[in-house]
Amino acid sequence: MRGARHAGRAAGAVAVALAAAACGGGADTSGGTAPGVLSSSWGDPQNPLEPSNTNEVQGGKVLDMVFRGLKRYDPKTGQAKDMLAESIDTKDSQNFTVKVKDGWTFSNGEKVTAKSFVDAWNYGASLKNNQKNAYFFGYIEGYDKVHPDSGSQSADTLSGLKVVDDHTFTVKLNQKFSSFPDTLGYVAFAPLPQSFFTDHSAWLSKPVGNGPYAIESYTKGSQMALKKWDGYPGPDKAQNNGVTLKVYTDNNTAYTDLMAGNLDLVDDVPAPQLKNVRSDLGGRYINTPAGIIQTLAFPYYDPAWNKAGSEKVRTGLSMAIDRKQITDTIFQKTRTPATDWTSPVLGTAGGFQDGLCGKACEYDPAEAKKLIQEGGGLPGGQVKITYNADTGSHKEWIDAVCNSINNALGNDKACVGNPVGTFADFRNQIGQHKMSGPFRAGWQMDYPLIQNFLQPLYYTNASSNDGKWSNKDFDRLVDQANAQTDTGKAVSTFQKAEEVVRDNMAAIPLWYQNGSAGYSPRLSNVALNPFSVPVYNEIKVG
Repeated sequence: MRGARHAGRAAGAVAVALAAAACGGGADTSGGTAPGVLSSSWGDPQNPLEPSNTNEVQGGKVLDMVFRGLKRYDPKTGQAKDMLAESIDTKDSQNFTVKVKDGWTFSNGEKVTAKSFVDAWNYGASLKNNQKNAYFFGYIEGYDKVHPDSGSQSADTLSGLKVVDDHTFTVKLNQKFSSFPDTLGYVAFAPLPQSFFTDHSAWLSKPVGNGPYAIESYTKGSQMALKKWDGYPGPDKAQNNGVTLKVYTDNNTAYTDLMAGNLDLVDDVPAPQLKNVRSDLGGRYINTPAGIIQTLAFPYYDPAWNKAGSEKVRTGLSMAIDRKQITDTIFQKTRTPATDWTSPVLGTAGGFQDGLCGKACEYDPAEAKKLIQEGGGLPGGQVKITYNADTGSHKEWIDAVCNSINNALGNDKACVGNPVGTFADFRNQIGQHKMSGPFRAGWQMDYPLIQNFLQPLYYTNASSNDGKWSNKDFDRLVDQANAQTDTGKAVSTFQKAEEVVRDNMAAIPLWYQNGSAGYSPRLSNVALNPFSVPVYNEIKVG
């Protein structure tokens, strides 16, 4: 999820400094929060926190605490397991009967019913609601009527959704999609209370969900306070009293606050500090593989990047990037050079293909220069890589990528970084198709399927296809893969689709990212899920 949900992130902290601050200066190691409440670094989400309108990391963190859906991805394995689903049955991989567990309510006391899901999905799919995750409902029958590619919608609800009774609804897809149940842990498929529809503006100001936490307050640019919901009926109750998410526009400040005892948890440590984190933090530093890949995307809506020969320019740029040097020196091996467009966390059975990119992802300055010349040269004579400057230490690695390209091409002005002040502004410019060259396009998986690394990013007009790349062969193979009822055959067909991405260098894969986090001595049982997000509900305080 969570198109540029999609942000590359690192994390860490310095426990020794925390301990010193606590002893020497009497620092408030609670970060100024209430007893049993932990504080964590955060960034303002791009949009209001509607489940079907949040497809980036910061908003996704909150929704993962506030909502529970039919499925939940196991925080250790990533496997899709039943949460509110009593059962999801099908005989043909196209028609599904969903049974919703009894006894679940929203934090305002409303019961969670089959209608809670159907209403939410209809809202998310509707063109008039302009939801960024509408595409996730595209396989449900009637989507073409409620969200046509052009013109006005001719229906307000999906014909493929039917409420049978309070705890049963049916889903009819417009084609076979054997993995459909495994997608239902994604937050776009979360249920919504009737208060969302009856007083939408009030709900947006203080979202109400059915997860282990309830939002207490939010001050944009400052912080969001979430408290444990004591009435939560699920098996994964919060082990703390709440989480205060503090907004930082500079991750160096967050790191400093953690060192000073003013913050409990950081999951975005500045790249220059990575060399110190292990020795400074000891057992309170986490560094584990995650379903995240960093790429450079291109604006295919700009003819300069979408003409005959452009694929040679893109491939040449890929070969001009010394991935190993950058991941070793800047990221201190918390990144691994990418050799395909997915993630090692999928495993080979799940579709990961180590080495698929081949020589196109290997550093070869001479071949890089040759290919770029054969492709007509850099558009305008220079590439400007756009990125958000507020989080993720992106400036350091963007500068390193540009230095690598400049060295390979023998031109110190061939590549420059183009910073945008905030993540929200960066995403807004991308959404308005204002990119004039390559741009940072990290992807954090929504669910652990190869389909999720390919379809949302590269399928024609897909939800997170920010560069508007389009290829009929790729689309055809994705459609075929989704229709396969045999998992192995589906995966192999998706791999053929990925070869089309490779042959066109639709985006440049840079590196796979580990999830890493650092925390203060007052926390325990801290872990990251396969999406690299802290498992907040399991963290203990004190």
